[in-house]
Amino acid sequence: MIKKYQKRLYYLNKIRPFMDSDLIKVIIGQRRVGKSYFLFQIIDEIRTNNEKCNIIYINKEDNDFDNIVDHRSLIEYVESRIKKSFKNYLFIDEIQDINQFEKALRHLSSKKIADIYCTGSNAKLLSSEIATGLSGRYIEISIHPLSYQEFLKFHNLKEGEESLLQYIRYGGLPYLVNLDLNDEVVYGYLQSIYNTIVLKDVVARFNIRNINFLNRLIEYISDNIGSLVSAKKISDFLKSQKIQTTPNKILDYLSHLCSSFIIREVNRRDIKSKKIFEVNEKYYFEDLGIRNALFGYKTQDIGKMLENLVYSHLLRLGFKVNVGQIDGREVDFVAEKDGKRIYIQVTYLISDKSVEEREFGNLLKINDNYPKIVVSMDKMISGGFQGIDHCHIIDFLQDDELINRIKR
Repeated sequence: MIKKYQKRLYYLNKIRPFMDSDLIKVIIGQRRVGKSYFLFQIIDEIRTNNEKCNIIYINKEDNDFDNIVDHRSLIEYVESRIKKSFKNYLFIDEIQDINQFEKALRHLSSKKIADIYCTGSNAKLLSSEIATGLSGRYIEISIHPLSYQEFLKFHNLKEGEESLLQYIRYGGLPYLVNLDLNDEVVYGYLQSIYNTIVLKDVVARFNIRNINFLNRLIEYISDNIGSLVSAKKISDFLKSQKIQTTPNKILDYLSHLCSSFIIREVNRRDIKSKKIFEVNEKYYFEDLGIRNALFGYKTQDIGKMLENLVYSHLLRLGFKVNVGQIDGREVDFVAEKDGKRIYIQVTYLISDKSVEEREFGNLLKINDNYPKIVVSMDKMISGGFQGIDHCHIIDFLQDDELINRIKR
């Protein structure tokens, strides 16, 4: 199992404390974000540290493992390959394709015969089955497309506006390192990935028949990145396009798309009362490249895509993210982690006084001492306004910079 890859140290550092523990390591994320190669990195690290290890590897996307279809066949396969005089490690890639897999994991975990790692591409299935069957016995680690820093490293590019625009245009799926970064090549690949995700993780899993409706729904989300949307608003739009549906059906489809990690839902929250609103959410794409491959890269959408990029960065760093609301004004992101909070406004450019008053003014409404930042692509950054930082998007995408802001 010799594979060539670039290490993703951020995730290795996250999983190392749990290696060789009794906890099952569950690695989740959209298809083709690098979960399989992350498993290879873990395997190589184990082999480096322990020559007397036995690796049991199962990949449900490989025809060689078609006979493993349910928890019984999984248990039988694993137990037949255990070596008693070795430290045993079990790796299962795309475990959601095994029926009642949680029963097998519970059995194998209780026997303590192997250190267990598994990946999955369906959030709803994994969360419901694992939470029910393995409560308290697992740790979940999310893998995302490449960060901007990783994108630079993978593609051997220099930090700057040119590489940032390439990152926004093509996204962060790791396999792009093997392709020429041009629209025809990259978007052809990304469209095939989208089709795979939709067919395997949405259409087949949830028995969806109207694929055209699903695609129109994704198109609507693409056009409305960063805007508050509701099932009623989407339903009215689709009716104007002569597509008849109901708000409940739309909510179901949105849930299915989120469970496959194509899009992410962000709820609104009242900053003063901390109440979570139950209607009018925002949606963002897990990978901007897929969004652009489907519906085109348009320079007039740069503001939406910057907002998507900031959200993805916060999510990658492990923040819980909401859209903020205070006194009828909107704050793009309220991000919390480890008991700390940060407020963020995103805009393409501070082009005039009215934009400055809007972006900084919304944050000035918040009467607490947590850090507040306006993020933009202005070439000349003002340095701040009445205690609120003004940060260039490239600087914001440096992990340490964001962490330092929160620690102040």
